[in-house]
Formats: sequence, structure tokens, C-alpha cells
Amino acid sequence: MALIQNKKFHLNFEAQETFEAGIELFGFEVKSVRNKLGSLDGAYVIVRGGEAYLVNTYIPPYQPANSPDDYDPYRTRRLLLKKKEIAELAGAEQQKRLTIVPKSMYNSRGKIKVEIAIAQGKKKYDKREDIKKRDMKRDVERDLRDL
Repeated sequence: MALIQNKKFHLNFEAQETFEAGIELFGFEVKSVRNKLGSLDGAYVIVRGGEAYLVNTYIPPYQPANSPDDYDPYRTRRLLLKKKEIAELAGAEQQKRLTIVPKSMYNSRGKIKVEIAIAQGKKKYDKREDIKKRDMKRDVERDLRDL
């Protein structure tokens, strides 16, 4: 069960390969994520110096009054991956038209995990085609249900 999802992932991207990564969070951020607060919209992954980082993810403090004064909810957070996985992500980052995007955050055996995907951005006409297919499928299901 996902705690936080990137709702527009399937509309904007076509996933090629997915990974499960741990994430380095403060204690009050963990509580915030477990309460399903936060957003993955506009977030992406970069690889620098042999480490992967999640950039532009919004995680508000659990109790704003008790959080540090200099806390930034959009701070860059380190992802915990194996060296082979980081090397694969670095290779994908160098290729044109590929990006690394988080799909969701979820709880796995008491730990917060991030599902990330190497994805290719969809063009506008691909998005329109997907919306058309979805609407047609919905209409067919509605017609079958009414029979």
C-alpha cells in the first residue's frame, strides 16, 4: 500500500525499469510520510559522486511548531541503493530522453521505501492517445454494466 504516490506518473512517463530504494529521512519526516503527507510531483533522481539523491520532493514536518527553524521541506534526500543499481541509474541518466522519477513511497517491514523508475517522457500526442483509450474503455465497461 503506497503512502505517497506520483499521481501523474503514468500520464507523463512510460516506465522502462523500476527499482526499490531506501531513503534517508529525519524522524519527523518519517512520521509525516506515514501520515500520507507529502508530494512526489515534480520530483526526480540524480546521481552524483557515486550516490543517488531524490530532488524536489515535498515532505512537510510532522509538527511544524516542533521542527527545526532551518528545515527545508524540499531538501535533497539521499537514496540507499546497491552500487550496481547506482551504476545502472547513472548510465540511464546520461542517455537522452530518459529520466529517473519516483513512482511512490511505501512502508516495507517498518522502513520507508521509494519505488523509482527509469522512464521516458511521453509526447503530447501519446498522452492524448492514452486518454482516448481510457475513455473508450470506460464507455464500453459502462455499456456492458447497463445491459
